[in-house]
Amino acid sequence: MARKKSPTLTEAELRLMDVLWRRDHATVGEVVDALGDPPLAYNTVLTTMRILEKKGYVKHRAVGRAFVYSTKIGQDEARSSVIDYVVSRFFDNSPRALMLKLLDNEEIDDTEVRRLRALLKKAEREK
Repeated sequence: MARKKSPTLTEAELRLMDVLWRRDHATVGEVVDALGDPPLAYNTVLTTMRILEKKGYVKHRAVGRAFVYSTKIGQDEARSSVIDYVVSRFFDNSPRALMLKLLDNEEIDDTEVRRLRALLKKAEREK
């Protein structure tokens, strides 16, 4: 049975995207060299880049015999997509429920409390 496609980035895909976000563009060989440990095989990176292209995260252009890949989606957009997925899948489409869960699980220092209060006041004014 085939594995279900992930609506968000898998761990392996995220590793490659991190390289592209840092470098702006790269060939498969350059991505392999930039990955570090644990290393990935050239063919694994090539296959994953093709998957990322099908998902709409990257694009490529031919430069000589090599393909140069670059991102189509920025890091902030990818983060928003993951948050939207988590909110819809685990929190009944309620960002408030996610926010309350995060706040409930964290130790918050005075600086963060002040920042949260300022954000809440701003949200009240904008209502």
